[in-house]
Amino acid sequence: MAAAQGRLSDGAGGMDEAKDTEEGEGHEDTAAPLPFRAAVEALRAARLRPQVEVEPTRAPQRLAPHAYALEAAVVDGDQDLADGRLVLLHDPDGHDAWRGTFRLVTLVRAELEPEMAADPLLPDVCWSWLTGALSARGLAFGEPSGTVTRAGSHYFGGLSERPAASQIEIRASWTPREGLGGVPDTAAHLAAWCDLLAQVAGLPPAGPGDASVVTLPQRRGPQSR
Repeated sequence: MAAAQGRLSDGAGGMDEAKDTEEGEGHEDTAAPLPFRAAVEALRAARLRPQVEVEPTRAPQRLAPHAYALEAAVVDGDQDLADGRLVLLHDPDGHDAWRGTFRLVTLVRAELEPEMAADPLLPDVCWSWLTGALSARGLAFGEPSGTVTRAGSHYFGGLSERPAASQIEIRASWTPREGLGGVPDTAAHLAAWCDLLAQVAGLPPAGPGDASVVTLPQRRGPQSR
């Protein structure tokens, strides 16, 4: 699975810091406080729609005292429709910018048709997909921040036969509100994040009456893994 790389939107370092850490994938932080361990266990136990493949990956270690990361891809056969990374940060002493002790940080990306990428409303729509996915699951969150970036590639010379490609990237972070025992509902936040991935990938709703996933029109075909 290809890991999403990029710089975080709120100055919290960058997703690319993950590759520099000595922390192993899926490492058990036995010294972490109980709320963080409970939040991580909820992420590991979450049940998600089958088209979204999720696995642990190395977490950046300079952003907070405790961190856990997942990467995911929306898969159709042997092709990826979208991919991303979700990082759970925890500082037991709290963080002024977070206004809490936990923070979720993400990068989501997918390829689009150039016509769709040129839509001036696309950034606002993509941001609303994130906040809408959280709200649709009844999740309380605060201090959201982020960027939506459109990038285009045109090929020349020996690559001139390739069609022009456009990519959308959503970089965002938010503070999940803490529940019983100071633990946020990380499983529900992960499910909402997967809803966002599904929307960016252009998947239909997961089931009858599921309005949390909206098909993306004019979407570029799936990319080979």
